[in-house]
Amino acid sequence: MDAPIKKLTAVPSDDRKGVVRPSRAEAEAAVRTLIAFAGDDPAREGLLDTPKRVVSAYEELFGGYRESADDVLDRTFSETGGYDDMVLVRDIPFHSHCEHHMMPFVGKAHIAYLPIERVVGLSKLARLINVFSLRLQTQEHLNSQIASSIEKVLRPRGVAVMLEAEHTCMSMRGVAKSGSSTITSQYLGTFRDDPNAQARFISLVRSPQR
Repeated sequence: MDAPIKKLTAVPSDDRKGVVRPSRAEAEAAVRTLIAFAGDDPAREGLLDTPKRVVSAYEELFGGYRESADDVLDRTFSETGGYDDMVLVRDIPFHSHCEHHMMPFVGKAHIAYLPIERVVGLSKLARLINVFSLRLQTQEHLNSQIASSIEKVLRPRGVAVMLEAEHTCMSMRGVAKSGSSTITSQYLGTFRDDPNAQARFISLVRSPQR
């Protein structure tokens, strides 16, 4: 008899309550089915342990389902010396998986916000990306989730998030156009309402490295 299906642990910051998670044995059986569908023999020596490896890899690649954006951004700092200008972290590497083909897309993120009295540790912004990128995603949704979480928790005057990525579902299959990149952006608050703030963000993102 199959092991009972367990519920995923609820995460406060998203809407996955009630989603069920199959057992590890069921997941490994699914991998064996996919191996056979691809045309190989899941019982041959080189593939015997592949289902276990794939399931272990999935636990890492989709670890964002076990993380909460609220928890990542829960600690802020008020000792800023009155600083209220742009905080920008650019060129943050990330990888995710397209929810349409379950194939990777890889790129970099640029995040900026205009603080009101409080700031967050810079490493927290990188961790926030992982919360949402380590899930099945579209780039558009990923962009929106990052920006909305910063706005919700920090309540800054403005938030700007830009993502640039190459999608293997486009470069390795279908039209097979490698090297193409997809750019998405989300502007909230001052960055949305003030063209000068938005232009400054883009200029700083595009300025050459020193």
